[in-house]
Amino acid sequence: MQYWLFKSEPHAYSFEQLRTDGTTPWTGVRNWQARGNMKGMAVGDLGFFYHSSIAQPCAVGICKVAKEAYPDFTQFDEGSEYYDPTSRPQRPKWYMVDVEYVEPLPRPVTLAEMRAEPRLDGMVLLRRGRLSVQPVTEREWNIVLELSRTPAA
Repeated sequence: MQYWLFKSEPHAYSFEQLRTDGTTPWTGVRNWQARGNMKGMAVGDLGFFYHSSIAQPCAVGICKVAKEAYPDFTQFDEGSEYYDPTSRPQRPKWYMVDVEYVEPLPRPVTLAEMRAEPRLDGMVLLRRGRLSVQPVTEREWNIVLELSRTPAA
């Protein structure tokens, strides 16, 4: 079992929308490291769903990988904002996974709370904040879950 963090701006795609949809393809990732992270995922891996680009960015829920990495169809769609004219169907550059709704966290855990938690000092989110799909260690996973079960400070 591996753990991950999936970032999304709630106005673009929210955790509530994932609850409604049940499952969604995680399209539009155009960062080589994030792409590599998705190619390393396995069905059943768990992830935090993280709302970014809001007043208080935070982890709001849990999702899981429902389908392993496969070519992101948006790279071939000329009408998509994620179209990549240098990518070819026979040699795709960009990949995606499908993620499935699991459950909300007992309460959202803000980026500020994570930054204030010394046990999370090495977390990728706190070092490479702009990475849209990133690994979370089992220890970090458990600490964030612990924070979600305690009252906000």
